[in-house]
Amino acid sequence: MWKLFVILIIVIAGAIAYPSPIDSKAFQPSRSLAMNGVLAPNDALQATQLTTLPAGMRGGEDIAVDVLNCVYTGVENGDILRKCTYSDWEVLANTGGRPLGLAFDAQQNLIIADGEKGLLQLTPKHDLSTLVDQYQGEKLGVVDDVDIAADGTIYFSDASALFSLKDHFFDGLNAQPSGRLFSYNPTTKALTLLADDLFFANGVAVAKDQSFVLVNETFAYQISRIWLSGEKAGQKDTFLDKLPGFPDGIATDKNGSFWLAIFAPRSQLVDKIHPLPWVKNQLAKLPKDMAPVPPAYGFVVQLDKEGNIVQSLHDQAAVAIGEITSVQPESDGLYFGTLHGREIGFLP
Repeated sequence: MWKLFVILIIVIAGAIAYPSPIDSKAFQPSRSLAMNGVLAPNDALQATQLTTLPAGMRGGEDIAVDVLNCVYTGVENGDILRKCTYSDWEVLANTGGRPLGLAFDAQQNLIIADGEKGLLQLTPKHDLSTLVDQYQGEKLGVVDDVDIAADGTIYFSDASALFSLKDHFFDGLNAQPSGRLFSYNPTTKALTLLADDLFFANGVAVAKDQSFVLVNETFAYQISRIWLSGEKAGQKDTFLDKLPGFPDGIATDKNGSFWLAIFAPRSQLVDKIHPLPWVKNQLAKLPKDMAPVPPAYGFVVQLDKEGNIVQSLHDQAAVAIGEITSVQPESDGLYFGTLHGREIGFLP
């Protein structure tokens, strides 16, 4: 028995001595908004209608709809898919990476935020090209989401400059914000850094009046606002914080409100260990399949232009849809994307 004890001690000591893939910092999460009032759980999302992706494909992370009301998404294997009412799914192109965010410009070019390849463009003739994949001579990290202003300026997020897409969980534990928000001028090819030191820069949305752009900071449970015009132009402030889950995608509705996708509720375990760097460093050594995974939950929130929560839609047991990564408001309803699901969703 004593030999087994000695071996166990040696194994534990070796595991502790083994270098961690992160060098985390202490972080004190904000206190979450209470899940009552407009945030009270309901099951409104159980009315979501599902459209199955082609066989073997999954992870329609974001949704875009063109002028003909055809639906586009990008999946795990890099394919860009289109489905029109009169046809089945079509594969238009493959990025060679992981398409995450999608948005159409005025010329109906599909602008793609690819977590591995950078900011891409797919023309109506299905020609794929790279708009930008470097900043100041260094490769962009995880290009995550994109939105386009009325003047054609493209705004996009780079979630992390420290970790790749496959290691994004490390970015949350690390608590050393390295996310960025950029603007790209497709005419001059100018790339401008608007904000940095963001806690995993994720969803992006330009205000209807073009006065500011929002960017979600997933691991800080908040939405930041960067002013584009007026006295505060160039300044960053907090649009909404203390969110009860991990904000992912965000989109602007035609009425000027915003729809926010919350990927999952907060993890009490993660919040409790955030102030403890040593514990987080040890946790990062474990196999990824041992990482804490919150239960599947469907959750989207509507915000007014001031950042007030107007309503929330839930699917508490993810009966119809869970782990929602994007919500795209269109004239006929809301379209939902997910990170790993085999379907995309639509709520009339």
